[in-house]
Amino acid sequence: MASSIYVSMLFLVFSFPLSLALPAVPALILPILKNNTAQQYYTTIEMGLPSTYVSAVIDLGAQYVWFNCDGFSSPSYRPIRCGSTKCKRAKGASCFEYCNHSTRPGCTNNTCGVGIRNPFRLLGEDGITVSSTDGKSFMSAFEAPDFLFSCSDSSFSEGVAGGTEGIAGLARTKTALHTQLTSAFKLPNKFALCMPSSSESFPGVIFLGGGSYYIFDHPTENPKDYSKSLISTPLINNPVNTATFAKREPSDEYFIRVKSISVNDKPVLFTSSLLSIDKKGVGGTKLSTITPHTVLHNTIYKALVSEFVRASALKKIKRVKPVAPFGACFSSRTIASSQTGPAVPVIDLVLQDKTSRWRIYGANSMVKVKKDVLCLGFVDGGLEPQTSIVLGGYQLENNLVEFDLTSSKLRFSNSLLLGNVTCSQNRSVGP
Repeated sequence: MASSIYVSMLFLVFSFPLSLALPAVPALILPILKNNTAQQYYTTIEMGLPSTYVSAVIDLGAQYVWFNCDGFSSPSYRPIRCGSTKCKRAKGASCFEYCNHSTRPGCTNNTCGVGIRNPFRLLGEDGITVSSTDGKSFMSAFEAPDFLFSCSDSSFSEGVAGGTEGIAGLARTKTALHTQLTSAFKLPNKFALCMPSSSESFPGVIFLGGGSYYIFDHPTENPKDYSKSLISTPLINNPVNTATFAKREPSDEYFIRVKSISVNDKPVLFTSSLLSIDKKGVGGTKLSTITPHTVLHNTIYKALVSEFVRASALKKIKRVKPVAPFGACFSSRTIASSQTGPAVPVIDLVLQDKTSRWRIYGANSMVKVKKDVLCLGFVDGGLEPQTSIVLGGYQLENNLVEFDLTSSKLRFSNSLLLGNVTCSQNRSVGP
C-alpha cells in the first residue's frame, strides 16, 4: 500500500517485539511526513495481522480513520454490525446489508456504514501497532487490538495526496485516532503535532498521551523538554458543525479565541466581531491541517495585506506582481535572511488573555512561488466564509502544538527555529 521511500525506514524503526497485553506506557508516537506537491501532511500506521503499512493524511477535522481497503487482507479484521454499540459510537449513518462481491474488508453483509457524504464506508476493527516513547527515544511497540476504522474503495479516495490511502482523523470524537489509542493505553486524552516543512527532511512527530516533548538541536547536546514552556490558550466550542455536509450539531473541530491581529506590534484594523462565533457557528478561528495556507475573511485579509505591505515598505522590501492564490508578493532579493526565515514583518495573533500571542515569523508567513519571488502565505476567503480565520498547515510547520482534550487547552511553542531546531530533529521518530 504505502510506497514512499519512508516506509523502509519506518519498518525498521517500528519493528519491535509486540506485547500481548496493553501495558502502562508514558506516551505513544507516530511519524508525520509532508507531500510537497499536495501540501498535505500524512502519517504511516501499521494495521492488521500480518502487518500492512497504511499512509493516511492527517486531518484535525475528521471524525475517524478511513482508508482504501482494496488489497487490504487481514485475518484479524472484524466488521462492525449494524445497530451495535460500536456502530452507534461511530454515529453509523446506514446499514450495508448485502455484499455482491467476495467477502473482504469493506464488503461484508450487515455492516455499519459511516460518513454522510459516502455512507458506504464500512466500519470494522483490527489491530493497530504503535510505538511508545519517553519523549527522547523509542521504547517498545505495542498492539491495540480493537481499533475502529472504516473502509472505502479507490473511487472514494480522491482528495488525498498521492501515495496515501485515506484519512487519519484527529477531531474531538470517540472514534478519532488519538481518542482510541489514548483510551486503549489509559493515557491522558491529548496529542501534540510537530509538522515538518519539507518532504526532503526526516519526519515530524505526533505525540499521543502527553508526556515530555524533546527536540534535539544536536545529538550530543542535552535536549530541551518543550512541554515545560508551551504557551496556553483555551479551546473553545463552536455550537454548529462547520462541515457543510454535517448535521446541525456542535463542531468537533478545534477553535481558539483570537482577539486581534498585529503586524510588527501595530494593530490590524477590521471589524472585531468577525473574530467571535455567532449562534449560527459563523466566525471565529480554527486550526486545520488540511487547509494548506491560512484563509481569512476578505475584510481581515485586506487589512492584513495593507498593513504588511506598509511595514515591508519601511524595510525597503520591494513588492512585485502577485502570484495566485496569494495577493501580496515581494522580491526575495530585497529580503534579508534570519534565524526564523525571511526577515519580514512579524504577524501576531493576539489570543484570549491578550498577553499570549501566536507569533508568525517569515518561515511561516512567506511562501516561495518562483525564483526570486516570495508571497505572503495567506489567502482571501471571501466575504461570507463559515470561519473567519482558518489557520493552515504551512503556518503550523516547525511549531509544537498540543491539543489537550482533558483540560480543553491548546498549548504551543511558537517557532522552534528560535531555538535553532526543527520538527524533523526529534529523535523519537528517526535516526
